[in-house]
Amino acid sequence: MDKSASIVYLRLRKQVGIPAGTPIRLRDVARVLAEPELEARLLQLELVRPEQRDGNLIVIDMLQVISAIQSQFPGQRVELLGEPHVLVEMVKPEKKPSLLLFAMVWMLLFFGAALTIMNFHADVSMPEVQVRIVEMITGEKDEHPYLFQGAYSVGIGFGMIVFFNHLFRKKWNEEPTPLEVEMFLYQENLNQYVVAEEYKKMHRAESPAERS
Repeated sequence: MDKSASIVYLRLRKQVGIPAGTPIRLRDVARVLAEPELEARLLQLELVRPEQRDGNLIVIDMLQVISAIQSQFPGQRVELLGEPHVLVEMVKPEKKPSLLLFAMVWMLLFFGAALTIMNFHADVSMPEVQVRIVEMITGEKDEHPYLFQGAYSVGIGFGMIVFFNHLFRKKWNEEPTPLEVEMFLYQENLNQYVVAEEYKKMHRAESPAERS
C-alpha cells in the first residue's frame, strides 16, 4: 500500500508532562495508529523544541501537529480524534523536600484545624449541648462529661477519615473524595485558562505577520 494514500489516526492527549529541556515529540502528546513502519517514524517526529522564554506550559494545537506531519510526509492523510489541543508541562527535577518546612506546614495545619473546630463548637455552645445530652441519657447532670467528649472527639476523627476516604496513603475504595473532585475541577479550570491565554499569544504573534 502506498504510504501517501494510507491514513494516520491521531488522538491528542489532554495534558502531559515531560522533562524540561527536552524536545516535544509526537509520541509525547498523542496516540498514533498507522502502518508499523510509518508509525515508528511518526512517533519520533519532533514538534517543538521549547526555549526558556516559552515558560513551563506549552499548548500544542492540532493544526500544528498536522502541519509538522505534512512537512515531513507530504500528502499524508491525517484523521484527528478527540481533543483539539494538548497542554504540555515542562517538568523540572524535583528537589528533596525539606523536613523542617514539612514539620512547620504540618504544625500550622494541625493547630489551624484544631482552632477552627474549637471555635465552631464555641459558637454553637457545644459544651452545654453535650452536658444536656449526657443528662438526658444518664438522668444526672455532669458539668464535665469527659467520657462523652472523648468518644465525640474520636468520632470526629473517624468521620473525617470516612468522609475523605483516606488514611495516610490508603484508600478504602476507588470513589473520589470531595477534595479530589474539587482539585480536579480546579485543575480543569486552570487548564482552560492557560489554553485560552496561549491561544491569545499565538493570535497576537500571527497578527503582525498577517498585516505585513
